[in-house]
Amino acid sequence: MEYRALGQSDIQVTPVIFGAWAIGEWMWGPQDHNDAIDAIHTALDAGINAIDTAAVYGFGRSEELIAEALQGRKREDVVLLTKFGLRWDHGKKGTVRFETKDMDGNVISIYTYSHPDSVIEECERSLKRLKTDYIDVYQIHRPDETTPVEETFGAVAKLIEQGKVRAAGVSNYTPERMTRANAVTPLASSQPPYSMVLRDAEEDVLPWCRENNVGVIVYSPLQRGLLTGKIKPGHVFAEGDHRASNKFFAPKNVETVNALLDRIRPIAEAHDATLAQLVIAWTIRQPGVTAALVGARNTKQAAENAAATRLTLTDDDIAQIDQHLADVTIQR
Repeated sequence: MEYRALGQSDIQVTPVIFGAWAIGEWMWGPQDHNDAIDAIHTALDAGINAIDTAAVYGFGRSEELIAEALQGRKREDVVLLTKFGLRWDHGKKGTVRFETKDMDGNVISIYTYSHPDSVIEECERSLKRLKTDYIDVYQIHRPDETTPVEETFGAVAKLIEQGKVRAAGVSNYTPERMTRANAVTPLASSQPPYSMVLRDAEEDVLPWCRENNVGVIVYSPLQRGLLTGKIKPGHVFAEGDHRASNKFFAPKNVETVNALLDRIRPIAEAHDATLAQLVIAWTIRQPGVTAALVGARNTKQAAENAAATRLTLTDDDIAQIDQHLADVTIQR
């Protein structure tokens, strides 16, 4: 398995990282407990060495599942990345990001809040849920307009000094914010949304990260399942699945993406690969992309995601795919 360095840090990750949002159930519908544990085991046994989660995923449930799955394994063999800054449990501090339902179905507000005291508190809670002494990469989940970037990352720097965090990371940050954070403590990674049909990061985040030697871990490379080929026109999502109202799953976009997938399917078949594996392989070949976060809810998905790292696309394959992508217009 290939390993890639996260920026200037001494942390190395596989090109595919296990994404643990969906197994937390929140916003993705019900998740079988044993399937979640088995999915993590399958990914690790297949060579994947990193798992990404967040405190807010299942309101702590995702982190707890990871801790359970890692019992009996050497902590140093797994790179744990988690996120802070989306609070549901800290009163009405910060800015309301959106309303959602908790695990009991109650409507609650999610706040962006990254005051230093909150950062320290969240880290302690994540350490406890993950049952570990340290977090490899601690990432701010989303910008907090109420707290200066410098203050937030001053707290992260303190956690690094204490040995509770190995490196700092950001998610959904602009180059301007990354510059400010990086001046306080070196960033190991940036986590922007990126896929074949959502390539905004190529305009600003990817160039900034290349110039400043910061790793890039893209999330939603399969566009939340849309690029797997399993979502057809008229698809009905399970209750609680956020994709039902997501703009990328509007009927016209589903039709457009399926037409694209039909055009690139022969490339996948030539490599004896699934469409999802082809999309992942294309993603981790893009300039500046260090790794791709890919979620898995069962062993089959976890095994297929890991196998995508062994799919070697030729320059001609990439050129063909890019040519087809040039004709795609997504309504946003």
